Amino acid sequence: MSFDLPWFRYAVPGVALGVLLFALLARRRRVKAATAWSDGLGREARRRWLDPWVLALVAALVAVGIAGPRYGLANVETETRALNLVVAIDISRSMLAEDAVPSRLARAIRESRRLLQDVRGDRVALLAFAGRSYILTPLTLDDGAVMLQLDALEPDVASEGGTDMAPVLKQGGELLNAASEGGGRVLVLFTDGEAHDSIGDMVAAARELKAQGVTVVVVGEGGTSPTRIPLRDETGVLTEFKKDASGQDVYTQRRDDLLRLLADAAEGVLVPADLPDQAGAIWKTLATLDRDPARGRRTEDLIPRAWILALGAFGIWLIQTIRRPGAALVGLTGLALLIHPAEAQRPAAGGRHLAGRDTASAVDAFVQSARARIGTDTSWYNGGSLALGQGRFDLAEEALGAAVNSLDPNVRFQALYNLGLSALTQARADTAKRQTLESLAAERFRQALLLVPTSFAAKWNLELVSQLRPPPPASSANKPQPKGGQGRPDPAPPKGMAPTEAEQILRSVERAEQGVRADQLRRRRVAKSAAGKDW
Repeated sequence: MSFDLPWFRYAVPGVALGVLLFALLARRRRVKAATAWSDGLGREARRRWLDPWVLALVAALVAVGIAGPRYGLANVETETRALNLVVAIDISRSMLAEDAVPSRLARAIRESRRLLQDVRGDRVALLAFAGRSYILTPLTLDDGAVMLQLDALEPDVASEGGTDMAPVLKQGGELLNAASEGGGRVLVLFTDGEAHDSIGDMVAAARELKAQGVTVVVVGEGGTSPTRIPLRDETGVLTEFKKDASGQDVYTQRRDDLLRLLADAAEGVLVPADLPDQAGAIWKTLATLDRDPARGRRTEDLIPRAWILALGAFGIWLIQTIRRPGAALVGLTGLALLIHPAEAQRPAAGGRHLAGRDTASAVDAFVQSARARIGTDTSWYNGGSLALGQGRFDLAEEALGAAVNSLDPNVRFQALYNLGLSALTQARADTAKRQTLESLAAERFRQALLLVPTSFAAKWNLELVSQLRPPPPASSANKPQPKGGQGRPDPAPPKGMAPTEAEQILRSVERAEQGVRADQLRRRRVAKSAAGKDW
């Protein structure tokens, strides 16, 4: 058990004794006055000997409540209202056509990203399809993971070319039917409608989704005029246009007839390709669907218990009021006027110092509160974060290291992130331990990303510290010898890095990763679809 005002615990006996003495004095005067009026009233007043002790007990309970007792764990149930959404994107080569800006596929990805921002809090899955259908992410609340997969979409991800809509409709239905929680079920399909599969299979799969209660939203991409399919390298330079087996240019166009047929078979919604805000139109459809509650649980530590003491004091006073209404009500009114300015759960000392802009005192107050087990997790975190801002690294490491053990994942993430900043800041000032501290910072940012993978700040700092760390030393056999027998000394490591330099480093890393991915994709052999077409 802990108290918000530990020192007030020692005042409880004094408060109870003071109320008892005051009540005994008041009883003595009342008995004297009643006896002076008549002997019968005096005898009646002397029989009320228990009243002062009852008042002292109530005062003791109220005083303990003002101290703010806390103890125990509580399981708190949370409830959110969400729906299940599957986003399927056509990644066949026909989606590379540039009759949409900048291309059909790029526009579909852009509108999908906008849609994900609108449906944040709903459970989302991502499918990609060409000749086959691929699950990129299952139904998840982590929209950052879905965004990451969206950025990597391109035709070479598919192992089989062509366009086959029946498999993606079936696979989307299976994902939605397997969902054990959530409200409405929706399949959003981005495609140009140039299907090479059997139309009968596509219509049958769409009707099956309708029978299962799945809402289908078909989003058209591209233009209706035939256009060629440009093929570009990883730098965006046009290399050639897509050709068929006979060497002739392939022309593609949006098939509105198949898109309408698919939407009608599923009794769904067709979003036109020429609509400027496709994501907004999809959101209007989703807003009409039911969202069932999805429940979760979290654990809270050191729950305030002052209400129990207040309830006990009120119950005792209520009994006393029933036994003797007049005096009890007068005493209750006086006590209420006396304690009205007090609060059962007063702000913590660190919070009061911080509000007064006394940061140094706030750090010490938060640390003392944490050591006294008062709001332990948040006190450790607040004290450590403020100490980090003041450059008191030893105290910051101690406090934030204790906050990492919190049951609250958000507190753990913030503590790990600040510990990474602490190590990174010390590395820039301590050249002797720079490599060790940078390795420690990278490990802490990596642990923080395991808790919150979508944190842009943690990703940025992890990339930054990874570039600051020197590469492993090369062996003497592989180390190149300087020309002329003399070499120049290695430059000293930089003491700081401007934001523009950090931005250039991150961009170079991103370009390197894209180059490696492009090389891997070029080595893949993309098979043709059953219809003999790979676009």
